[in-house]
Amino acid sequence: MVSFPSSLIPARLIQRYKRFLADVEMEGEDTPVTVHCPNPGAMLGLKVPGSRVWLSRSPNRNRKLPLTLEIVEADGTLVGINTGLPNRLAEEAIDASLVPALAGLGQARREVRYGTCSRVDLLYEEPDGRPVYVEVKNVHLMREPGLAEFPDCVTARGARHLTELADQVEAGHRAVMLYIVQRGDCDRLSFAGDLDPAYAAGFAEARRRGVEAWAVRCDISLNAIKPVTVLPIVETARP
Repeated sequence: MVSFPSSLIPARLIQRYKRFLADVEMEGEDTPVTVHCPNPGAMLGLKVPGSRVWLSRSPNRNRKLPLTLEIVEADGTLVGINTGLPNRLAEEAIDASLVPALAGLGQARREVRYGTCSRVDLLYEEPDGRPVYVEVKNVHLMREPGLAEFPDCVTARGARHLTELADQVEAGHRAVMLYIVQRGDCDRLSFAGDLDPAYAAGFAEARRRGVEAWAVRCDISLNAIKPVTVLPIVETARP
């Protein structure tokens, strides 16, 4: 469970722009407040002006933007948008044995170089020393009730990771894609082939080459984000 160190601050979204910035309307403020938006993706469905949002405040007084956008209310539920959290959530899910295929592997190494120019999010070892490469992706898109989708925009980097993980499998190692769903209203995961057909095709090819795949859903509250259950992956992407 990733807990917020202090109470989140409510606001209303005015606009999200330049990938890492958002303007919000806060109670007691006469003018818009610019906050850090820790999400480089399209945030499809999560940037509607007027949406209720919640912010964290950094204890670092030297930060240019002390407030960070953490949660957006969409489709009647709370959605975590901070892409800096999924790696921690993935480790907690694995430590809690939510992902049976990765249970009991001990401590992970983080951001280890592999492939041609990549760093794997988490690197575990089996008892016999066999490496287990785990790539973590954040998921927050839902266009059909109950169906989480990835990605929400074209991700050439994500497609490259699929190929490099498959190469590790062919080298005799294990490789795992782990999708962290930061919203509590989904019961399955699929791939948005209409938004990024290359990624959807790349996932199918990586699975054929032996890459393992899991999805874990989180419960979101204004106090914490907690991984709670495994979701089935439905590989029939949108055309």
